[in-house]
Amino acid sequence: MTIRHDTGGKPPAHEADPTKSKHASPDGGVGQSEDVPAREPAQPTARIAREARLASRQLAKTTAEDRARGLARIAEAIRDARADIAAENQRDVAAAEERGLGAAMTDRLRLTPARIDEIAGAVDEVAELPDLVGRIEGEHTRPNGLRVARMRIPLGVVAMIYEARPNVTTDAAALGLKSANAVILRGGREAFSSNQALGRAITAGLASAGLPERAVQVMDTTDRAAMLDLLHQEDSIDLVIPRGGEGLIRFVAENARVPVLKHYKGVCHVYVDAEADLEAALAIAENAKVQRPSVCNAMETLLVHRSVAEAFVPRAAARLRERGVEIRGDETWQRLGGEAVTPAQEDDYPEEFLSLVLAARVVDSYDAAVDHIERYGSDHTESIITENAKTAERFLREVGSSTVMVNASTRFADGGQLGLGAEIGISTTRLHAYGPMGAEGLTTTKFVVRGQGQIRE
Repeated sequence: MTIRHDTGGKPPAHEADPTKSKHASPDGGVGQSEDVPAREPAQPTARIAREARLASRQLAKTTAEDRARGLARIAEAIRDARADIAAENQRDVAAAEERGLGAAMTDRLRLTPARIDEIAGAVDEVAELPDLVGRIEGEHTRPNGLRVARMRIPLGVVAMIYEARPNVTTDAAALGLKSANAVILRGGREAFSSNQALGRAITAGLASAGLPERAVQVMDTTDRAAMLDLLHQEDSIDLVIPRGGEGLIRFVAENARVPVLKHYKGVCHVYVDAEADLEAALAIAENAKVQRPSVCNAMETLLVHRSVAEAFVPRAAARLRERGVEIRGDETWQRLGGEAVTPAQEDDYPEEFLSLVLAARVVDSYDAAVDHIERYGSDHTESIITENAKTAERFLREVGSSTVMVNASTRFADGGQLGLGAEIGISTTRLHAYGPMGAEGLTTTKFVVRGQGQIRE
């Protein structure tokens, strides 16, 4: 089973790759350019995987209360370790700036005091979510009296391979524990020290709650051979989730012997309809592009209905330019937006910029907007700005992306914002999970059948 979902883009590649994959990863072990020695693994990967399998069996016997207590202790341990986490993160940030990692990736890497508190708060929020494990669904009785139902169960062992985003460490740990899965975390080189500090806090929280410490393991190496070995542990690992640049994801998918939950990129659209509230449209477009442009749910293309272009485009171009946005637009955008707009190229429209760059186009109709999204989009998030309820319902029904919105910023396409507490990723393939994935995305169901002596004739 493979699931494609987006998590946030394609920062510059910078690591040498002994596997010589044609795909470049920015961080996770399959990149291209710097001669930086890999860290030697201190723990054999096979042993890590076996210990995770054992821990998953122990977690399967815990109660919802046990796991909630563990999450509360982890959040407490993160808060207690603020100074240690901040110091280790500063080491990572300084090294990243010295290597010229880039503003977008450095921003994802940085843990301010507020972000550390947000990390702990997300763990608390996951703890308060309704429990999933053991939930009975779809129960019915067959003509022969058999009672058939499905019971929600954990996947078992989930491995995460990700890049310069230390918040993924705690999000994955919290969601894994909530859903009674053991988790193996292999972060990127840029966030190595931050991840180790967070891992120490997670282990301390598990231990104080009396839960198996090996239920969450942060690998102490960024060695690429160790990552390859991890991808081959099919006897112990049930699912691998790569989260980061397209090169990393393709490499994992091509080399794994374990099922992979795949993800590529987020090309999110905002469409300003003929019956839009233009004041709301201006605010939403600004927020969707500017509030945090380096993330996968930021708007990358702004579509405007021709009937409102004269009124909207000049104002939008001026406001976005004031916020430092480079607009690459079609001829109408260039004419109405003036010097704030440069000519768009065809390859700008499927691009995930992850920066203050925006593609823009004027469309002749609602159908033309939907056609554009279907042609250039990545099934991530789309938003329509309209006061026409029928048009809004058409958009919700007809656009097939994993998150579809009416009169709201694409920045809400996030597990925490949508009530999941935290997210493991954003699925953009229509399989068991689609859109932001929380704890439920880390579970499956088994059939449970209750009988009274029935035999099959």
